[in-house]
Amino acid sequence: EQKKLDVVTNDVLKRALKFTGKVGVIASEEEDNPVFNKDAYKVPGGEGKYKDVLADIGSKYVTVFDPLDGSSNVDANIPTGTIFGVYEEQESMENCLMEEGAVEGQCLLNTLQPGSSLAAAGYCLYSSSCMFVFTLGAGLNGFTYDRSIGEFVLTHPNMKIPKRGKIYSFNEANRWDWDKPLQEYVTALQTAQGQTGVQYSSRYIGSMVGDVHRTLLYGGIFGYPADTKNKDGKLRLLYEAAPMSFLMEQGGGLSLTGKTRIMDLKPQKVHQRVPFLAGSYDDVMEMRSYYDACDDPEIIKRCLARLEGSAASE
Repeated sequence: EQKKLDVVTNDVLKRALKFTGKVGVIASEEEDNPVFNKDAYKVPGGEGKYKDVLADIGSKYVTVFDPLDGSSNVDANIPTGTIFGVYEEQESMENCLMEEGAVEGQCLLNTLQPGSSLAAAGYCLYSSSCMFVFTLGAGLNGFTYDRSIGEFVLTHPNMKIPKRGKIYSFNEANRWDWDKPLQEYVTALQTAQGQTGVQYSSRYIGSMVGDVHRTLLYGGIFGYPADTKNKDGKLRLLYEAAPMSFLMEQGGGLSLTGKTRIMDLKPQKVHQRVPFLAGSYDDVMEMRSYYDACDDPEIIKRCLARLEGSAASE
């Protein structure tokens, strides 16, 4: 359900991104389709005070974002956040200024890229402090907002998630609707029958940015898995799963749908959903071993369909 604050934050981000002059396509979880920013391909010039003319001003970027993750928790003062990813243009959008009919197709072409093509990704966590965690593909760094100087200060350089954790984080109300392999894995964690022989603790906020941030710092595994009601999960691949997977991998962790690496999936549509299971590398690989041992034809079919869909679109 869209909240008023979702609309406000979406508008703020769109205006800010348009103002940079560097963003050609803006894709938001709150929008039905990607938005073409034609002003990025124009510069003032020619006759008249502000007449727009085409100019060769270099390639632009494509931004994808969830403007306010966890907005349903705002009234309870639970942490919220902004998730974003940045892609490079696959093909220039300049011609769309003259060919209006080309806009939608070109926007989709530039937006529907796999996570492995991300140039940058990050999130901003709004909680007891305001933290900005960011990667350009060469490691993961965290910055904390210092109100006294009005700047983000590097406080968590070269962030690395522990190889193992002792925390699992899921909405267990849906447990009996999960895939059987995941049920078995979580049961093993609860009863100290997993690979470590250690009983894990449960921590779950219900705000993705907050849960991912804790997992990056303390390790373990976090997820929005598939279930009988949502066979493809609930998180959107473009706006949430792919950017967060990029961050996890840059911190030394791993992010899967169950068996498949999320970064390898090429979106088939802008609001495509996928299961999301991410965290410490060894914990996620242990979870995957339960899926690898599963011979349920329905689960195998779903996994193959995601991979075949990605391959077909290349």
